[in-house]
Amino acid sequence: MTGQAGAARIGTTRIGTERVGIVGGGIVGMAIARALALTGGFDVSVLEKERRVAAHQTGHNSGVVHAGLYYQPGSLKAALCARGRGLTRDYCEDRGLPYRELGKLVVAVTPEEMPRLDEIERRAGANGVPDLARIGPERMRELEPHVAGVGAVHSPHTAVVDFAAITEAMASDVRRAGGRVLLGTEVVGVRAGERTTTVATLSGTHTFDRLIVCAGLQSDLVARMVGASPSPRILPFRGEYWTLAPARASLVRGMIYPVPDPRFPFLGVHFTRGVYDDVHVGPNAVPALAREGYRWGSVSVRDTVGSLAWPGAAALFRQHWRMGVREVSASVAKSLYYRQARAFVPELRPTDLAEKTAAGVRAQAWAADGSLLDDFAVDQVGSVTLLRNAPSPAATSSMAIAEYVLREHLGVALRDG
Repeated sequence: MTGQAGAARIGTTRIGTERVGIVGGGIVGMAIARALALTGGFDVSVLEKERRVAAHQTGHNSGVVHAGLYYQPGSLKAALCARGRGLTRDYCEDRGLPYRELGKLVVAVTPEEMPRLDEIERRAGANGVPDLARIGPERMRELEPHVAGVGAVHSPHTAVVDFAAITEAMASDVRRAGGRVLLGTEVVGVRAGERTTTVATLSGTHTFDRLIVCAGLQSDLVARMVGASPSPRILPFRGEYWTLAPARASLVRGMIYPVPDPRFPFLGVHFTRGVYDDVHVGPNAVPALAREGYRWGSVSVRDTVGSLAWPGAAALFRQHWRMGVREVSASVAKSLYYRQARAFVPELRPTDLAEKTAAGVRAQAWAADGSLLDDFAVDQVGSVTLLRNAPSPAATSSMAIAEYVLREHLGVALRDG
């Protein structure tokens, strides 16, 4: 396929040109901008506060194109991940971007984890994960010779990509289609009227017929500018990675993941061979002290006080304090981080964790009752569409999320072709 790289051809019955602003130049915002720009009938402008696209969540993740193993069947995550995986593969093939199906093992280390592995297998089957296989220790070691465990599910088509490169390519598509990607354009105010929405930035004012907010770590702050509910709030979690020493990278051929604990929205420390053959271990999940707090030294008093003052803070602490203590301890003590990783690869040595690489920060939506939202969440306030929760697998799902937003929130008719 060429042109739209396997995406649905998009048609609209609208007359004239609507001005659409998109706040956020991550992969989701850029996928929506691209879909609109290629449709025709829309004058598209992306407002991104950084000097480059993919500067935050998109450019700090592990690059995994998820196959859909974990998600509740029938959820938006499950449906859009399945669709998005194929669109991402086709887009990379069309643009000559790297796409490597390295495969993933989800490993039960102990017999006590086998019932949770059964649930992963059930969900994966319901979600149509292609060629999934339940395997035992012998087959596990054929695929990953250094892995330990009593059982696993194998997803051979789980892949890795460079999501930042994909976002850059999408930005080029937007520009070629006549849209604008305005970098260094930070939104500081929004006034939503009956017919138009005015967006104030540090560099000027823009007026749009429609506004779509894909602001990630800042999404709740922009939602408040629009006049939307303050809930859910964004709780930033930092995920820290270690890179395996190059001489020991052969310990991992593809991806080795733990069986996730259903009580938490995080997968736990795992091994991933990246699209450029570096092998990283992680991430963990520690509360960040700033929305863009990529290091312990990055502290925002406003963000931290805002989190502590949120009505759900006490409930969240009561429910998850043990996990929090464990994750923070592993963050500050390499030996504890190493111990978590070594459970899956017993040959791992402390010195194999050679370098702590740039961390990412996850924008986790957090309700006023203390619950952490799991599924994608999109709100509509007049002519403003707000992506309130778009965690993993949002990068995998980005082009499918774009189709969903156009169809369900902008009234654009989609047709295959």
